[in-house]
Amino acid sequence: MIKFLIKGLLRDGSRSKLPVMVVAIGVMLSVFMHAYIIGFMGDSIEMNAKFSSGHVKVVTKAYAENESQMPNDLALLGVEELKAELETTYPTIGWAERINFGGLIDVPDKNGETKAQGPAVGMAIDFLTENSKDVQRLNIENSLVKGRLPASPTEVLISDQFAQKLNIQPGQEITFMGSTMYGAMSYFNYTIVGTISFGSNVLDKGTIMTDLEGARMALDMEDAASEILGFFDNGFYNDEFAKACKIKFERTFDLDDQNEFAPTMMALRDQNMMSLFVDLAKSIGALITGIFILAMALVLWNAGLLGGLRRYGEFGVRLAMGETKSHVYRSLLIESVGIGIIGSIVGTTLGLGCAWLLKTYGLNIGDKMQASSIMMPTIIRARITPVDYYIGFFPGIFSTLIGTALAGIGIYKRKTSQLFKELET
Repeated sequence: MIKFLIKGLLRDGSRSKLPVMVVAIGVMLSVFMHAYIIGFMGDSIEMNAKFSSGHVKVVTKAYAENESQMPNDLALLGVEELKAELETTYPTIGWAERINFGGLIDVPDKNGETKAQGPAVGMAIDFLTENSKDVQRLNIENSLVKGRLPASPTEVLISDQFAQKLNIQPGQEITFMGSTMYGAMSYFNYTIVGTISFGSNVLDKGTIMTDLEGARMALDMEDAASEILGFFDNGFYNDEFAKACKIKFERTFDLDDQNEFAPTMMALRDQNMMSLFVDLAKSIGALITGIFILAMALVLWNAGLLGGLRRYGEFGVRLAMGETKSHVYRSLLIESVGIGIIGSIVGTTLGLGCAWLLKTYGLNIGDKMQASSIMMPTIIRARITPVDYYIGFFPGIFSTLIGTALAGIGIYKRKTSQLFKELET
C-alpha cells in the first residue's frame, strides 16, 4: 500500500506539489522565526547580564532593595575574601566585581574655571588585572571610538555622545564630583584616554568607565564593591541553574536574616523585570509551533477539500472494488505524513539557511533605537539552537495530518448508489 501511495504522489504532481510547498514555506517561517526571536531575546538578556545584572549577582540585602539608587553606602565589604569563597563554591562561574556610581562631571577651561558640566553614570570594572575578562566581556575594545583603554586608576573612558556634548577630547582632565561610601563629598580628577560607543542610548547618554581601584580611591571604597556579578561558563543564562545556585548559596553561606549588610544572591530573572524575557524565551517555541500548525492546517484543509473533489472518481473506484472507507481514509493520512516529512525537510533546510544569514551578517536597527530607554542590542542576530533542527517537523507533520483529517471526512459521506453515475461520466 505504501509503495502504491508513493507512486501516486510521484506520478500525480498536483496531489503533492501544492501541499509540499505550503508545508515547506510554513516550516521555513517557523524555523527562521524561532531562531530570530531566540537570538534577539537572547542577545537582549545577555546584554543586560554583561552590563547590569550578571547571570547571578551577589549584593547586600539592603542594596538589593534600593538598587536603582546605586546606594554605595550599602555596598559589600571584604569583597576579596567573599569573591575567593564564591570562586571555590562555584568553580564553573566567572565572578567580576563592579562599582556603580553617579555624580557630576566638571570640565575646566585653560584657566581652571568650569567650562561645562553634566551628570554621569559611572561603571568601574577591572581594567588592569592581567587575567580580567571584563574588557572582553563588555566588548570595550571594539566599542572604542577614539583613544585607548585605561592603563592606570586615574584614567577613564567616556561615552562618545557625552564627550561631544561636553566638547572634550582624549587627553583632557575632568573632575568627578559625588559622594563617598560614607556620605562625604568627593572630588577626584580623572584623565580621559578614550571615548566609547555601545550603540545603546541608555549607555551612550552619559557613561564614564574607570578601573575598580580608581573608583575605590574616589569613593573611599577600599576592599568594597557595589556588587559581584557571576557569569555562566557557556555564556548564556540558564534559569534552572541560576535557581540551583541561589539555593546552594543560602545553604553554604551563614546568613543573618537580621543583618541588612549580609550578602544575598539574585538571579537575572529577579532583576530589572527580566522575568518577562526569560519566561517568553522559554515558551516562544511552543507559541510559534501552535500558530503555524493552526495557520497551515487551515490552508491544507482547503487544499485537501479541492484535491478530494478532484479525486472523487478515484475514491469511487476504490470503494467499488471493495476497499473500505476507513482504509481509504487511513491511506490519505499516511499520504499526508509523507508530504509533511518531505515539506518539513525542505522547509527546515531553507529556514536554517535564512537564520544562518541573519546570524552571520546581522540586521542593524541602530537608527531606530536612538530614542530607546531600554538596553537592547542595535544589531539583531539569529541564534541557531538544537531545537531549530526539529521544531519545524511539528507544524509540518501535524498540520498536514489535521488538514487531511478534516478534508477526508467527506469520504464517509460517499454513497455507493452514486458510484455508477460518477463512473459513467
